[in-house]
Amino acid sequence: MRALILGNGSLLVTLDATGEVRDLYFPHAGLENHTGGDTRHRIGVYCDGALSWLSEDPRWEIQVSCEEDSLESRITAKNPAIEVELAFRDIVYNESSIFLRQITVTNRAARAREIKLYLGHKFTIGQSHGGETAYFDPATKVIIHYKGKRAFLINAECDGVPFSDYAIGITHFEGKQGTYRDAEDGALSKNPIEHGHVDSVIGLYNRYEAGAEKQVRYWLAVGDSIERTLELNAYVLKKSPEHLVKTAGNYWQAWINRYPWSFYRMSPKTVALFKKSLMFVRAHVDDGGGIIASADAAVLQFGEDTYAYVWPRDASYAALALDHAGDTNVAERFFNFCNAVISKDGYFMHKYLPDRSLGSSWHPWIRDGVEQLPIQEDETSLVIWALAKHYTHSHDLEFIESLYNSLIEKAANFMAAYRDTATGLPKPSYDLWEQKHGVSTFTSAAVYGALSVTADLAGILGKEDRKQFYLAAATEVREGILTHLFDPETGRFAKMIETVDRKTVYDSRTDISSVYGVLSFGVLPPDDPRLAKAFENTVARLSVQGGVMRYEDDHYYDDNAADGVSNPWFITTLWYAEYLTARAKSEEDFAKVRDIFEWVARHALSSGVLSEQLSATDGTQRSVAPLMWSHAAYVNAVLNYLDRLAEVGICPACNPVP
Repeated sequence: MRALILGNGSLLVTLDATGEVRDLYFPHAGLENHTGGDTRHRIGVYCDGALSWLSEDPRWEIQVSCEEDSLESRITAKNPAIEVELAFRDIVYNESSIFLRQITVTNRAARAREIKLYLGHKFTIGQSHGGETAYFDPATKVIIHYKGKRAFLINAECDGVPFSDYAIGITHFEGKQGTYRDAEDGALSKNPIEHGHVDSVIGLYNRYEAGAEKQVRYWLAVGDSIERTLELNAYVLKKSPEHLVKTAGNYWQAWINRYPWSFYRMSPKTVALFKKSLMFVRAHVDDGGGIIASADAAVLQFGEDTYAYVWPRDASYAALALDHAGDTNVAERFFNFCNAVISKDGYFMHKYLPDRSLGSSWHPWIRDGVEQLPIQEDETSLVIWALAKHYTHSHDLEFIESLYNSLIEKAANFMAAYRDTATGLPKPSYDLWEQKHGVSTFTSAAVYGALSVTADLAGILGKEDRKQFYLAAATEVREGILTHLFDPETGRFAKMIETVDRKTVYDSRTDISSVYGVLSFGVLPPDDPRLAKAFENTVARLSVQGGVMRYEDDHYYDDNAADGVSNPWFITTLWYAEYLTARAKSEEDFAKVRDIFEWVARHALSSGVLSEQLSATDGTQRSVAPLMWSHAAYVNAVLNYLDRLAEVGICPACNPVP
């Protein structure tokens, strides 16, 4: 779990709850992670004969926050026992791959004394240990780590004076813990070079009067060569670290405040979370158009993989949020990414890496001896659905036309053909949650929605015969949903129809994705009594800790498997907010929506970060954080709320985005 994410599309950095760097991706957002696993960039303070590391000394009182109007940190670290306080302002420069930290060091003691600040570095360059070199460059007085086509330059100064001490050594080899231990006596060895498993430490030493503070300016330049990092270092020195931090902050302030939203009766805390969520979604976007699910590599400690992939599902919801918020240019890059990776037969695979190569998967090509496509069809349909929504915001007909044959029609033809002729429903695929294989209500609804909007786009482009073809296919899917996946007696939509031992089995467990799909993709209108009954029954059965579970007997990260209570998710809880919004007509109706926004904000980290889910026992965050989809869901829910306020005439100008 990470406390904050900072990035610019090619360099992405995460900070943990102690303010230390834990993930550092370059040259893609999500690929390669050069500080993955248990690697960290340590921060320590030496005074009065003892060294205190922020990540090891429990006496540090640390709070990690994020600016409301800029993707930069606000971190305070106080240690009353040693009477030292640190205040951080961190940002990734928007124009180049430079991570900058401004650290205010304050002597809270009533006497003058020397305080030494130590900054340690350990990389896993190219996502692997070993074969690295680190050295001190006496010409430029910097530390450089490199391996192959990846280089990292470290520099720092305190009140204009460059760092005065350093050490480079071996770590995690032959029983050596790391060179950072060299700082424990308050002096470094100045060993100038090592290779293999290496780490480095720099020290900034100053005498502080009682109550005095000093400014430390630190930067990490990243490039594909040592020469490039030296160029970036020269650029920082020429412009000054303060200038780069200021201009990067100005960029984010301009980006987040492009539109004068009026957040009708939303509390300052929920408004702040909206802005932070929008920036966190943007930080997960790679320059090449891929949008990763999460930069949090902590999950590696519990499995053998991460969430740093482009799921077309998650990324489509991010594109919807960005378009809805007016950033059509970034969303457009994602659709170009999709155009490049879609299969020749018109479907998307499970997930991709940001460089457009195929990602890992657990969906097999053969099941029970029968060949199958290892896909979640909702991912194909969601891309087309999001692309059609993109057109409603951008009105860029040339862009739609450029993708029509290679992406839109190709995917729609696949969806129209990949159906059961008897029921009209899609053929089996893996469900939204990537767990079960069958014909789910959500996927069926998403296919209906995608075919419907494809018909609209075909009509706009004057392709009348294709419009009618897709409309007919969509109608058959809708009829199949209402005939085969809806139970009028219970008023519920089935989770899935699956084949078990060659027999057709209905999974009738309550799953909020089923009824949300029916709402979201327009299978039934919000005021349809069937939908109303199904939604309220679903929420009643799945409510826990003020939120909503995914489905009955969900055991993913479940702390309470024995009692049948599952964890609530931010995404699913916000789906309920979307339903309430779609039906809202009065002030009282909208107040219920705001209550959900308050619940989400109350369970966010102090930085505004949202995880995937919450513990059903104590309400603490579980699984990866930040989860980009959680933030995209919050952005979309808030903007739907503003749109609905305009529709009913309560706040006509709440959402000024076209």
